[in-house]
Amino acid sequence: MEKNTLDHVWKRCKDADRKSQSLLYHHFAPRMYAICLRYANTTLEAEDMLQTGFIKVFGRHDQYDEKGSLEGWIKRIMINNAIEILRKNRMNFYDIDDCTQVLVGESEVGHDPTAYHDLMQLIKGLPTGYRTVFNMYVIEGYSHKEIANLLNMSEGNSKSQLSRARAWLKEKLSKTEELKK
Repeated sequence: MEKNTLDHVWKRCKDADRKSQSLLYHHFAPRMYAICLRYANTTLEAEDMLQTGFIKVFGRHDQYDEKGSLEGWIKRIMINNAIEILRKNRMNFYDIDDCTQVLVGESEVGHDPTAYHDLMQLIKGLPTGYRTVFNMYVIEGYSHKEIANLLNMSEGNSKSQLSRARAWLKEKLSKTEELKK
């Protein structure tokens, strides 16, 4: 969708035009669903996150100041919505002493689509706390301070979660590579 068309659709969405809301939803839903999938435990949970996220987008249209990109604003709502849902489901963030660190060598994923798919499956397999911090830091680009504020944890706990997520992923990748040999 062209920028002018998108601007027109967004303006009509603010007037609660259902057809425009549907157009905007279908334009952004695939990208926003991918974000929701990174945080959700199941596809059903991701779909719920997507739906409630778009309800918030349309309900909070007056909060978009049109200074940044509309997609970026919607993305932020989706991430915050996913975090809120995880909190409501009593997401468990592991304390620093709950896990032992595993030291393994580096793994290379490269540009192999199969390896990428395998890595995404491994990320989905991370414990919820690890996965959330990993997604926010590595994929979404949040700082540890921002993560700590959003998830009501210390920066040290955020760093620990990330470190343990990376160690967990390295261990799983290492085992996967051994099986392929």
